[in-house]
Amino acid sequence: MLKARYDVCVIGGAGHVGLPLSIAFANKGKRVIIYDINEKAIEDINSGKMPFLEENAEPILRKVIGKKLFTTNSPEAIISSKFVVVIIGTPVDEHLNPRFHDMKVFFEQIMPYLRNGQIVILRSTLFPGITGKLNVFLKKAHPKLEVVFCPERILEGKAMEELYGLPQIISGFNKKAVAETKKLFSALTAEMIEVPPLEAELAKLFTNSWRYVQFAIANQFFMIAQEYGADFFKIYNAMTKNYPRTKNFPKPGFAAGPCLFKDTMQISAFTNNRFFLGHSAMLVNEGLPDFLIEQLKKKFDLSKMKVGILGMAFKAESDDKRESLSYKLKKIAEVEAKEVYCSDEYIKESGFLRAEELIRRSDIVIIGAPHKRYKTLKFGKKVLVDVWNHIKFTKI
Repeated sequence: MLKARYDVCVIGGAGHVGLPLSIAFANKGKRVIIYDINEKAIEDINSGKMPFLEENAEPILRKVIGKKLFTTNSPEAIISSKFVVVIIGTPVDEHLNPRFHDMKVFFEQIMPYLRNGQIVILRSTLFPGITGKLNVFLKKAHPKLEVVFCPERILEGKAMEELYGLPQIISGFNKKAVAETKKLFSALTAEMIEVPPLEAELAKLFTNSWRYVQFAIANQFFMIAQEYGADFFKIYNAMTKNYPRTKNFPKPGFAAGPCLFKDTMQISAFTNNRFFLGHSAMLVNEGLPDFLIEQLKKKFDLSKMKVGILGMAFKAESDDKRESLSYKLKKIAEVEAKEVYCSDEYIKESGFLRAEELIRRSDIVIIGAPHKRYKTLKFGKKVLVDVWNHIKFTKI
């Protein structure tokens, strides 16, 4: 292997998972190079600007860029790096089945730049067994290259806090490679959890599916209460106030984003569609936008009313719209309502209105993502649908 110029090369390092990790390693003195083909994101990074919202990341980026953190759109950087972090997980197709072929094609493309002695760190969600398959596949060309799986478990928006605070799961097939990977991550966190690759893959999937199921329970209870004319949030308060066994019970809201739904469906595929609890959670969470429109139709003639959706991101204080259920809500509302307006504090799209203008034009306002600023808005006598209980709860 050539002498390593960089400690770490992060492939796909300009995105929500890779960039915070790159910044964190660079902040701890590692020489890090980001390899990404997103030219706009790379331009932002080189100017010291975060291409997306990530709390407390930008000041550190400005401190390390050009000193310990570098960027490139060329795969040549892979050659001169000791660790190669891959921020590409197993994609799923339109039938929610994993596409290992896509992973294989990706690694075939970077194969000429990999070298014996390197350690490839798989970072994103993988279908169970993929780490082992990739290990065998890559070793055919590079027998002394090692593969490890170190899943990220970071809450988007809190990466710069959690990268340093959460334990890091480490898995691999070679003791020396695992030990070297532990040493790398010890720059970020003192606590490591070593498990075999299959167990690491399942731990990542189980974590996100567990959260998805939890949200589904809250959403199901909300819908039951709503259908019977009960105030869910009074029920919630009665259940959770000073009662330890319900202290972790979540509130309802859109359960979305790039991970929870996808990872739940990967477990389903892995178990030959026997993950019935995951299927039920999907039906509940994905059905919440439909439920809201159906409830509104019982009260109003939507064909004569204008509906506004406040918050199009998949969660509060985020500019990430991937898999956001607000967009599903928009599509359903467009079929039923006279007009549909959208607004978001952080996502800028053609046709979006300012929040105040949306409220002025709309007869019904639905909180899609509970951004903090919405608490300061005046809604007057508009019909307000607030599943999150962010502002107040208005019965539909």
